[in-house]
Amino acid sequence: MDTSTPPPSRLPAGASACVEVDLDAIRSNVGELRRRVGNAEVMAVVKADAYGHGLVPAAKAALDGGAGWLGVAQLDEALQVRAAGIEAPLLAWLYVPGADLAAAVRADVDVSISALWALDEVRQAAAEAGRTARVHLKVDTGLARNGARGEDWQVLVDAAADGESEEAIDVVGVWSHFVYADEPKHPTVRAQHERFEDAMRVAERAGLRPTHRHIANSAATLTNPAVHYDLVRPGLAVYGLSPVPQLGGPAAYGLREAMRVTSALANVKRVPAGQGVSYGHVYVTDRETVLGLVPMGYADGIPRNATNVGPVLVDGRPGRVSGRVCMDQFVVDLGPTYAGAAGDPVVLFGSEAAGEPTAQDWASACETISYEIVTRMGARLPRVFSDTDTPAGGGQ
Repeated sequence: MDTSTPPPSRLPAGASACVEVDLDAIRSNVGELRRRVGNAEVMAVVKADAYGHGLVPAAKAALDGGAGWLGVAQLDEALQVRAAGIEAPLLAWLYVPGADLAAAVRADVDVSISALWALDEVRQAAAEAGRTARVHLKVDTGLARNGARGEDWQVLVDAAADGESEEAIDVVGVWSHFVYADEPKHPTVRAQHERFEDAMRVAERAGLRPTHRHIANSAATLTNPAVHYDLVRPGLAVYGLSPVPQLGGPAAYGLREAMRVTSALANVKRVPAGQGVSYGHVYVTDRETVLGLVPMGYADGIPRNATNVGPVLVDGRPGRVSGRVCMDQFVVDLGPTYAGAAGDPVVLFGSEAAGEPTAQDWASACETISYEIVTRMGARLPRVFSDTDTPAGGGQ
């Protein structure tokens, strides 16, 4: 099937909008990433409900596409993956003191450790679960978020070596996160690479022998083979979006968009010139024209700052948000010759190859990043999972 001409949206019964997710695109994207990284394994990052694509269906598609690992931020996400019967290696990395780490250890979830308090709690959790906990030590190489740095890193790896000697933990990974991988020539990239190498040497001198070293996110996976190591952690690229849009769109990296957000017009009416539109009248018609009402708003994840700039496709015709985005709806000026009616299809974003607005187009219009656009699509938008060989709306 020609992926440049996706089938028209078919909204689920009772829904005024939906998120269509092409699982075959996710499989294909992971296969392309796998091809690019040689002997390294791929950890498909499925945090935040798989960047809004649906945690369990996306995780299964990523594994089908060749991912050997899955990554999530929160422990609850990891336990949801396990509850779905997925047994692949799985890393969770963000929690606070008092979290139920024993549940994660019992479920064979690898846990990240960034500080001594976390190491202490993981050791206690391992004792409670009656098994050795698999852990990844995180080093702060410059991002200054999670992770240990400087003398704290030395203290952490020494304590982790003690934990290994007691068989409380097994240090299977050392990892970090780039500041600026989406600008491959930025000096921080090289500096962090060197600090990561130094940190691994410190860990080795402490007697640790991790089998999985990982620092590459989507951008580094696509642009920096020197940091692929044993494992790469793509997130955005799994879903067919480019982490380096200034260097090339999805097609430049063999990717295709997995998410398509669609709706239908809830109302169509003709208004005179000089008519203010939506709250505050920040858009005023400059001639007699036709307005279309789209039943989606910031409660669904449409950025409020998409006011007057968000691109849409209405019944195959390009347009943009006209007036302020409201909680549940926004308006599009369809022009004086529009002859359509309520029910006409609306595409907010989808495939660049099909001539549709893209998540990156929305990001550029709203002065943000495509990560935010896809992940903010709200829970009240039903997810419709399909393959490219299945008409949109077909379930899987």
